[in-house]
Amino acid sequence: MNKGARTRQTILDAAVAMASEAGFESLSIGALAGRVGMSKSGLFAHFGSREDLQVAAIEAAAARFSDLVFVPALKAPRGIARIEILFNRWLNWVELGGLEGGCPLQAAALEFDDRPGPVRDAVMTHFLQLEKELGKAVTIAIEEGQFRKGLDEGQFVFELFAIVSAAYYRGRLLDDDITPQRAQTAFEGLVERSSAKTVH
Repeated sequence: MNKGARTRQTILDAAVAMASEAGFESLSIGALAGRVGMSKSGLFAHFGSREDLQVAAIEAAAARFSDLVFVPALKAPRGIARIEILFNRWLNWVELGGLEGGCPLQAAALEFDDRPGPVRDAVMTHFLQLEKELGKAVTIAIEEGQFRKGLDEGQFVFELFAIVSAAYYRGRLLDDDITPQRAQTAFEGLVERSSAKTVH
């Protein structure tokens, strides 16, 4: 990367960290400039507005999520093994990414769910892509004969989201030590109900 690209990446890394700690509403040109040791005008040269900054930070967080969750999972065997890695890395991606707070993308979904505009569109793009890729993983597991034929892929993805969302809530808000175990148990139950070996 050239100097300008490196500077932009440094800014976005700091923005994702801020969003993890205090949400995307915490992002402002002034606050971020102070965090990275730049002038407001210097940072403004990279992002013309607070909204542009928020959109770029969401896209950066989504890219980091993909690198930490999907890229490693694609190296696993097709089928349930890949889904297990997706689940476990998704559940722990904040820690894997070295973020001090919660999931910035989950925070963005709550902050912008009823606020139309480019920021909400960026959040939606991430989550729709996530659902699509998870659905592909389920389809592959069906094709491999590991999940039963006729399995409702959308329902599987919905329940997987529910497990991870509950784990985020209980783990962060309630600081519940048993949350990882409960999430793993719920995931194993979902896989078992979906298995081609299960009699229905």
